[in-house]
Amino acid sequence: MVRDWRARRPLPIGARRYDNPGGSLVYDKTHALMQRGREFLGTEHAVLCGAMSWVSERNLVSAISNAGGFGVIACGAMTPELLDAEITATKALTSKPFGVNLITMHPDRFALIDVCTRHNVSHVVLAGGLPPKGSVEAIKETGAKVICFAPTLALGKKLLRSGADALVIEGSEAGGHIGPVSTSVLAQEILPELAKDNLVFVAGGIGRGNAIAAYLEMGASGVQLGTRFAACSESIAHPAFKKAFIRASAREAVASVQLDPRLPVIPVRALKNAGTEAFTEKQRDVAARIDAGEMDLAAGQLEIEHYWAGALRRAVIDGDIEGGSLMAGQSVGMVTAEVPVADVIAELVTDAEAALARRAA
Repeated sequence: MVRDWRARRPLPIGARRYDNPGGSLVYDKTHALMQRGREFLGTEHAVLCGAMSWVSERNLVSAISNAGGFGVIACGAMTPELLDAEITATKALTSKPFGVNLITMHPDRFALIDVCTRHNVSHVVLAGGLPPKGSVEAIKETGAKVICFAPTLALGKKLLRSGADALVIEGSEAGGHIGPVSTSVLAQEILPELAKDNLVFVAGGIGRGNAIAAYLEMGASGVQLGTRFAACSESIAHPAFKKAFIRASAREAVASVQLDPRLPVIPVRALKNAGTEAFTEKQRDVAARIDAGEMDLAAGQLEIEHYWAGALRRAVIDGDIEGGSLMAGQSVGMVTAEVPVADVIAELVTDAEAALARRAA
């Protein structure tokens, strides 16, 4: 059996490579289905890395882009100055395209857009809710492409009418903040309606190439993954954080529970630990303080969001895997070792090609 020199694993039936030793693998079927996504992103493979706060920074982003994927910087709560430095550092590590993920509720979002403009960032991903008025226009005026998250078919249509160049549909299997609907259902609802004439990337719970093949056949232009990349060797995540991912199973990645209907808490999927229980107690504490008139609803929700930001940093950077937040998608069970980004991408597209070849046989 031919061996893939990069991933050091047997090539599945259907995958092939050029005759030159160490030559690039050929992914005819996969790349044909990804063609629109590849052209849009300017990449070898239409595989985006989801923006993970504290994880999706210069090292991981550049590694993904250098491996033929599309890295995305997670701006999160960065100031314009910090984002400027992060983009500069990323450009020093790769000459390939990469994007920046901006949170729509960020108070300095227009200053952050200006930073992206100065650096000629080619793609900006808007996450965290419907883009506020003027945001999409400000990005597109610079020539950059806008990617938005569409949690429903109706919102997807609205975002496209508002100027979005591409959509990401992300199911509840994903890590971090999630919606209520699974990836498979979103794909069945949205791809038949929008994918023929628009660019749609599928995300949430994707961990194997055969799943990528299935979504491509349904009309997706590409896919987005986060959890599979979080424990890669180029990730700056703490060794304890990576080991927790490697040990975990899919059923350990659970969604948080909203205790009080007055607090519009967006569910977060993470590995269950003491921090998960602490969040439940945090909600009780905030609700009690609202009842006592010590804070209003807006202040309560902000405090809960700050809790998640701090808890995630403690896990990713400090290695506090008991008290921190181990945000992970249900594909975490497919993270079995700390390996280079290039090996993960090679595995994904090789397996996707093999799956497509088997179906065509």
